[in-house]
Amino acid sequence: MTITTDATPKTHPFEADVARLLQLMVHSVYSDKDVFLRELISNATDACEKLRYEALSDAALLGDGGATRITVTLDAEARRLTVEDNGIGMGEAELGEALGTIARSGTRAFMERVANAKDAEGSHLIGQFGVGFYSAFMVADQIEVLSRRAGADTAALWSSDGLGAYSIQPVDVAEAPARGTRVVLHLKADATSYTESHTVERTIKSQSGHVPVPIFLKDGPDADPRQIADGAALWTKPKAAITREEYTDFYRSVAGQFDAPAMTLHYRAEGLHEYSVLAFVPETKPFDLFEPDRMGRMKLYVRRVFITDEAQILPRYLRFVRGLVDSDDLPLNMSREMIQDSPILAAIQKGVANRLLADLDKLAGGEAERYLGIWDNFGAVLKEGLYEDYARRETLLGLARFRTTTASGEWRSLKDYAGSLKENQTAIYYATGGDLDRLASSPQLEGFRARGVEVLLLTDQVDSFWVTAGLDYEGKPFKSVMQGLSDLGQIPLLEGQAPPATASAAVEGFIGFVKSTLGQAVADVRVSERLTESAVCLVAPEHGMDRQMEKLLASAGRLGAQSKPILEINPRHELIAKLSGLDEADTSLREDAAHLLFDEARIADGEQPADPRGFSARLARVIGRAVR
Repeated sequence: MTITTDATPKTHPFEADVARLLQLMVHSVYSDKDVFLRELISNATDACEKLRYEALSDAALLGDGGATRITVTLDAEARRLTVEDNGIGMGEAELGEALGTIARSGTRAFMERVANAKDAEGSHLIGQFGVGFYSAFMVADQIEVLSRRAGADTAALWSSDGLGAYSIQPVDVAEAPARGTRVVLHLKADATSYTESHTVERTIKSQSGHVPVPIFLKDGPDADPRQIADGAALWTKPKAAITREEYTDFYRSVAGQFDAPAMTLHYRAEGLHEYSVLAFVPETKPFDLFEPDRMGRMKLYVRRVFITDEAQILPRYLRFVRGLVDSDDLPLNMSREMIQDSPILAAIQKGVANRLLADLDKLAGGEAERYLGIWDNFGAVLKEGLYEDYARRETLLGLARFRTTTASGEWRSLKDYAGSLKENQTAIYYATGGDLDRLASSPQLEGFRARGVEVLLLTDQVDSFWVTAGLDYEGKPFKSVMQGLSDLGQIPLLEGQAPPATASAAVEGFIGFVKSTLGQAVADVRVSERLTESAVCLVAPEHGMDRQMEKLLASAGRLGAQSKPILEINPRHELIAKLSGLDEADTSLREDAAHLLFDEARIADGEQPADPRGFSARLARVIGRAVR
């Protein structure tokens, strides 16, 4: 591209995250570089859709630019590939903002993943994530972007070699499109295949053949353009006319990912409100799944005009879903802010969420393995709805799957759990923690295992929140095995299990001594009904937060004073029996034993001793006496 201008280019360094990303792109060894074409065409499509939207209130923006279209031009002799659209375009400031910084949190999340990945893995992630415009530097050693905003009488040129800086300069409007953007890639020597007509046409048809903007291909700078994609919106076609491959291609285009959809939802709602839905549940976790803003990624169209991707069509706990809704009823002349408050949109939001959850439930019942793949990826997010969405809690509880103490590592539903309730069992028992293996071996579970009572093992951070929301399943409340009294007395033991022993006077006396010795470090010291094998364990008081919730809030700096734990002691454990028999005059050893029991319980709970140095000294003294 030859640009004649007297203006001096202004050079700017890339934002730090962009510079890191470009370094990865330039040195990428990722083999499937075709992703860059999908990303550039996706950007061009968005620009055309934005023009259609803004033209609703200002028809003059269309000018003489004609109907929206995307044109890809090949130039084998000059080793160039050009992607041009006649969409909304950008001004000089917009070019710097759009191409010099990373504006979307998902790309930042991608960079965090890449920062911790090996080189080969990082290159592979490019293809999975796309990362937009910057992916073009995998195939180009120089990129020029010439753009003119619709309705403007100025144009600007952005240029970079991807090595750390970019330049922007104004250009004569005669050099620029009537409106829109022209992206010129000066291809690397090993990327000349992207000037071959059959290669580019095949790639565009497979990756972007169903975008709602027509795509034309020019086999040379002076060749006539020929249409290779008709711009017919995929969601307007009947399901029977769409192949799985076409759904996958469209999903990759709209989602900006490179996997395949694990579930596709395509239907048209008719009745009081009419709208079309094409939504996908990804096969892999999106990079921005746990971003703090927790925003959805569903696009809103009105009669095939793109309106916004910030309408929050689905609840935040369904933010992993990608796709769009096209409404026939929403007014096109309503502002994006007013649309968000529209009762029509509220009805659409309710209908789409209900239908999606119903289809997930249907999948869970009919294709359990496929559903478990979805739950494995997004269960932690779906469970946020148990805390946030009161109206759909029953549905979400039915969709929930859990690891438990009796399922040999398999996922279990609450329906499965209810079918294994023991005689006199009045609650659904659970344990929360950060590690499944440690949780499964927690001493607090011993009494439940002795009675064959199944316990849910909850390891996601959100579990500590939703279990406090007052939920029940079929009339059975959720109860922590690590908080309050164990409530096990009415449930019979399994055959061969010894009944709980009554604490002897000596044990009662020792428990009283431990309580007085630990003082303010504990809320209470008492005989345990839940321990059968271990000597001690810690539990939280009956009222208030459980210990895992306190740990989470403390780590986030959102907890003041922590509650004091309760130390439970197994009265029939051999160690407790021997400690109870110590000479009461041997105060030093009894005090060391009391503190070591407390520290033992903390360690079993995944914590450090309250006083590591004191713990070490006490342990040394006790071992010293034992080996005399």
